Amino acid sequence: MLLSVDNLSVSRGGVSLFESLNFTLSPGQFISLTGGNGTGKTTLLRSIAGLQPKDEGEILIDNDNFIFAGDSNGIKTSLTVSENLRFWSAIFGEKEFEEALEVFHLTKFENRFAGKLSAGQKRRLSLARLLLADKAIWLLDEPTVSLDKKSMEEFSKILKNHLEAGGAAVVATHIDLGLKTHSSNINIEDYRTKSGNLNASAGAFL
Repeated sequence: MLLSVDNLSVSRGGVSLFESLNFTLSPGQFISLTGGNGTGKTTLLRSIAGLQPKDEGEILIDNDNFIFAGDSNGIKTSLTVSENLRFWSAIFGEKEFEEALEVFHLTKFENRFAGKLSAGQKRRLSLARLLLADKAIWLLDEPTVSLDKKSMEEFSKILKNHLEAGGAAVVATHIDLGLKTHSSNINIEDYRTKSGNLNASAGAFL
């Protein structure tokens, strides 16, 4: 088991979002998070990553074995594609980044400033860091935003390869990534707090 969430209740901006959430994540497993806007998908991912305080419950995860990729691309627009990847490579242990360039079809753009890329190319550059991180658990918030159909299909294959290699993923997404084997779904709305009252996490991040 790579991740355990036990009786988790979390708020955002002081308002309860969900409560009594339980699940585990094992090697090779994919969990999709669904639910309407504002129901808590991003908040759950941030809580697992340790960026969002929780009201109740316990999260067990190896802090050295996951990577969190939010809805922001997190790229430096004043650097080239290669410079961005070299920066991430240095953070994650000097792993070679040529494979990431090739897998995400960025080789011909390696000397282009990231700020000059299209929205889809920026997203592919952002996702390329997943291969450099070499972490078992991927926590992803809407990873396919700005990707065209072909790029989405290719990302699904990359994610499938990660799972087959013993990795795992929790992904907030509104689309079907085509990962049926060892996959499950959590609809955050099923755990919505009934009262919506302010509570102990009134100091939660906005």
